[in-house]
Amino acid sequence: MRKITRADRWRYWFDNTMSKGTVALIAWLGILTFVFIVGMGFLITLSGIANDPDTPGPDFFRIVWMSLLRTLDPGTMGGDTGSPAFLLAMLIVTLGGIFLVSTLIGILTSGIEGKLNELRKGRSFVVEQDHTLILGWSPQIFTIISEIAEANKNWKRACIVILADKDKVEMEDEIRARVPRTYDTRVVCRTGNPLDPTDLQIANPDAARSIIILAPQVDDPDTYVIKAILALTNNPQRKPEPYHIVAEIRDPRNLEVAQMVGRDEAQFVVSSDLISRITIQTSRQSGLSVVYTELLNFSGDEIYLKEEPALVGKTFAEALRAYDDAAVIGLHYADGGTQLNPPMDTLIAAGDHVIAIAEDDDAIKCSERTEWDIDLNAIQSPRVRLASPERFLILGWNHRAPAMINELNAYAAAGSYVLVVAHSPDAGDRIAEECDALQNLTVTFRQADTTSRRVLDELDVTTFDHIVVLGYSDEFGAQETDAQTLITLLHLRDLSERSGKELAIVSEMRDLRNRQLAEVTRADDFIVSEQLVSLILAQISENDHLGAVFEDLFDPEGSEIYLKPAEDYVFPNVRVNFYTVIEAAQRRNEVAIGYRLRRDEHDASKAYGVVLNPHKSDRIEFAVGDKIIVLAES
Repeated sequence: MRKITRADRWRYWFDNTMSKGTVALIAWLGILTFVFIVGMGFLITLSGIANDPDTPGPDFFRIVWMSLLRTLDPGTMGGDTGSPAFLLAMLIVTLGGIFLVSTLIGILTSGIEGKLNELRKGRSFVVEQDHTLILGWSPQIFTIISEIAEANKNWKRACIVILADKDKVEMEDEIRARVPRTYDTRVVCRTGNPLDPTDLQIANPDAARSIIILAPQVDDPDTYVIKAILALTNNPQRKPEPYHIVAEIRDPRNLEVAQMVGRDEAQFVVSSDLISRITIQTSRQSGLSVVYTELLNFSGDEIYLKEEPALVGKTFAEALRAYDDAAVIGLHYADGGTQLNPPMDTLIAAGDHVIAIAEDDDAIKCSERTEWDIDLNAIQSPRVRLASPERFLILGWNHRAPAMINELNAYAAAGSYVLVVAHSPDAGDRIAEECDALQNLTVTFRQADTTSRRVLDELDVTTFDHIVVLGYSDEFGAQETDAQTLITLLHLRDLSERSGKELAIVSEMRDLRNRQLAEVTRADDFIVSEQLVSLILAQISENDHLGAVFEDLFDPEGSEIYLKPAEDYVFPNVRVNFYTVIEAAQRRNEVAIGYRLRRDEHDASKAYGVVLNPHKSDRIEFAVGDKIIVLAES
């Protein structure tokens, strides 16, 4: 074994000291400068070379001062006089100063560059309070940032903090490009692994008012989400109060594990089930996707909860007429339960909150009206429409397709038929395995290229009542998936124009930007799956009570949103106010929340004819083909 010498120990100590960075280097340079200047001062003083033959020379402290000035500024020695030995000593001091100052400049430059690189890495601690924390990075983040900024545009100190395993500058550049307007909301990006408890502390999760966990674009995103929740909730340094966590789960089979991990601190949006239900509901009701988008984003009317003491002791039916500019849709009970469209005779108790659609929470104010000018003569008698078998055509395939078929089975009338056409060879096996308990549907699968005009001609698409175009999102990226969907939609549009029959089409898109391109196809509805999930995540992050509201809203067992013929509620071509429409819906145990005008169904500037939460006193004349938007059980 090698014997460790004193020199080895000194060298090891010096190396460790130098490795401590810029401060240590500057300290060593200062020590070296002090030793050099003081040493030269002693040498010049003791040698007496600074003395003049006639007068005594400067003392030690004066020589040290002169040496310091020449070290910092080489030009100072230009006016020196004295003996050749003294001038030589000053020259040595000046040359030493050039070396020391150059070294100092190099150290400072390197130190500043290192600090800038460190800041660029985004590893500094976030000192924000009451911020929204987003963990992870995916295309959904741009919609979430836009919505949260819209929700907080009246809050001067709003802040969104993003922690993702991605370069800080790249994140900031992408956000600036995709989200040009964030109002007064500041967006702070930090680079780190959301699964690492140490990196999590950089984003200061204990001070966040809500935490959104995004599922990454990997093969098993749910595992990532569950690990991120564990890193938050099981951190020994976490705060004692519960977190408000919102996360997306892709596979419903992972929901139970996620709930065990998140306990009462996390709420989950099961995206595959959600998109499946919305897609199938929309395929049977033109305009429903617009209703959901208008309801879920923060730019129009949203869902709020408010405790209203003035309504205590009154029935839910009376609450429907209590507001001029807000549409009551349900109750959040004092015991924590939530119910949309409860029985009309339900009494409102102390501590209950009304669930209402309004432009802002400030708009939920009780009206002083005692008369509502309801035109009873304009109300139609309830009529029963018998469901008849329907023909559905599903073009394309992804992992959500089996869930959509099962969902469709719950809504379609007995004897309905579904034809699935896709180039995916395993689609037929998946249908046989996962759709084996269908009572109302007969499903047939055909393997073919859904972008082929010849294939679409052979299908005779005009014979189908509803057409659903799915993207091959399991096989391709977002842009290629949407490109194939667009090709199929263009062929369907041409077939529709040639046949003279308007086709009822709903299509699934992945990128919101592609919706504008898809609108030239004149399809009825577009389901931008990632956007809808992002909207719900943003809504729940701002109000944790909305999780139960959305769960009830999208649950097929409860009340859901339907667009029903206006002539079933009021007589056509008669001007009525919306209080009259509410009364007509109430008689059917339904809640009217808006309407859709057929004349505007292709006008994007008018929300495709959809009007949510209209001012109830305004009068409108409905025509045949217009729809009333209601909450109903069927």
